[in-house]
Amino acid sequence: MAMTVHCDIVSAEEALYSGLVELVVATGSVGELGINFGHAPLLTDLKPGPVRIVKQGGDEELYYLSGGYLEVQPNCITVMADVANRADSLDEAKILEAKEKAEQALANQSGEFDYSRAAAQLAEAVAQLRTIEQLRKKLGK
Repeated sequence: MAMTVHCDIVSAEEALYSGLVELVVATGSVGELGINFGHAPLLTDLKPGPVRIVKQGGDEELYYLSGGYLEVQPNCITVMADVANRADSLDEAKILEAKEKAEQALANQSGEFDYSRAAAQLAEAVAQLRTIEQLRKKLGK
C-alpha cells in the first residue's frame, strides 16, 4: 500500500474534500506539481484549472479551482481557493456560452469595455473546459 498524507480542499464557501491521499496534482504558477507523502514543505499559488487527487486505495477525483494556494506541511496538504467545484458538477453548456460571450467581448471592444474582466472570464472558461476534458479522459468517454 502506498504512503498517504492528509489533504484538505477548501473554497471560500465550503470544504470539498478532507481525507487521506496518495497524490495531489495541480498547476502552480511555474508548472505542474505532483505532491505525495514526504514532499518538502511548500507554499505556492495555483493557476485556474483542474486539481487531481489520488485517494487512499487508488480512486481518483477531479476538482476545478479558480486559482488559489497550495500549502504542503509534513503531515498535511491544503488546497485553498476562492471558487472550487467537483469536476463532475461543472455545466459544460454554460461554460461554452460564457467562453463565447468573452470571446465576442474581446472582439467587439467599445468605449465602456473592460479588457481585463473579459480576458479573466475567457481564461476561467478555458480552465473549466480543460477540467471537463480531463474528467472525460479519466472516465474513458
